[in-house]
Amino acid sequence: MAEPTNTPMPTAPPTPRSTSPALTATRPGSISSSNTLSPPKVSTSTSLPILGGPLGHPPQSKPIVLHIGDPIKYNPDTYAELTTYYEVVRPSADERQRPAFIQALREKRWGDFSAIFRPFWGTGGEMGQWDAELVSLLPDSVRIFASAGTGFDWADTELLGQRDIIYCNGGLAAAEAVSDFAVAMIISTFRVFPYCITSALTGAANFQECHDNGTSRAHNLRGRTLGLVGLGNIGQQIAFKCSAAFGMDVAYYDVERKTEALEAALHARYCTTLEALIRDSDCVVLCTPGGAGRIINKDSLAWFKTGSRFVNIARGSLVDEEALADALDQGRLSSIALDVHANEPNVNPRLLAFSGSRAMLTCHNAGGTVETHIGFEELAMRNIIAVLSGDKPITPVNLQYLKTKVVA
Repeated sequence: MAEPTNTPMPTAPPTPRSTSPALTATRPGSISSSNTLSPPKVSTSTSLPILGGPLGHPPQSKPIVLHIGDPIKYNPDTYAELTTYYEVVRPSADERQRPAFIQALREKRWGDFSAIFRPFWGTGGEMGQWDAELVSLLPDSVRIFASAGTGFDWADTELLGQRDIIYCNGGLAAAEAVSDFAVAMIISTFRVFPYCITSALTGAANFQECHDNGTSRAHNLRGRTLGLVGLGNIGQQIAFKCSAAFGMDVAYYDVERKTEALEAALHARYCTTLEALIRDSDCVVLCTPGGAGRIINKDSLAWFKTGSRFVNIARGSLVDEEALADALDQGRLSSIALDVHANEPNVNPRLLAFSGSRAMLTCHNAGGTVETHIGFEELAMRNIIAVLSGDKPITPVNLQYLKTKVVA
């Protein structure tokens, strides 16, 4: 996802993979929380059905929702519903700075609030990592932390779960945008977009040279094996689009195998190990949550076919970028496409050197569309309304850590 500079980079302790439901279309313009994907009806909208209501008459004393970040922008009707039943308290930008935020929590300045609401990535992360220092100061009344964004490696979701606080991310709202971006990156690695684009921009001689010689470096996607590391919301969208539109052979590796019905719907086959997936793939796409360490490293890069391709739309922390540069130098990889980087906002200098020829490098833009942010905002509010009214959360990621079990 496109994240701001005030969002902590992925240095938090490892966090579990999301248990968010798959993206489905139940009616035109809707997103549901079903666990199955119906490929012919993949939604292109970010609107959500009414979940968690009706709530009846407003209570005498409203539960408090702590809103960190900017005011809502896109969903005034849902916000009106939220404020009807809950008192929304929004700390100022100064109060959100870590020392001031810690002091306010110690003073119980915002009372015994029941939910934390972060609708945007651009603001609301000024206090930094949600680690033991912050989580320990939360009142026992907190039941849910609902945030924008797909990644959640800036929050200790295990510790939140141990406090019986459900963490919900925005992955369901981002899947369409991120998967579209990933498809463009996959195409780029086969059709050598960086080489073609740079040649067009650097004079007639380079234009002609690329026109004459680009064919020998470009390949069709049809029949090629696409290896997906992770088959969550985003991976499922990528699988369907690349299989249906380009006739790619889709394989995947995941810590949890999906159902036979879902595999059949996506035309995706399961690999029992990461090594088996990589060895079989012409292009490997990393679309798994952060926190698993550097799973693309010197050892795993040795499994890649000579001349194969690599795409990362997950987290830069999952990749040893020096080893990746070595693989490009050695010809192990023909091309790469990276939307995320290990030291954002800085790009590895060795990888940057390939940007005009064999590397497509972007600025953590994959989920950054207006529609995604509309969905982030709506989904976070819907998660809060659902949980505080006694219904199931829509996109929880840490239920396995809760003392009080909740069935998603």
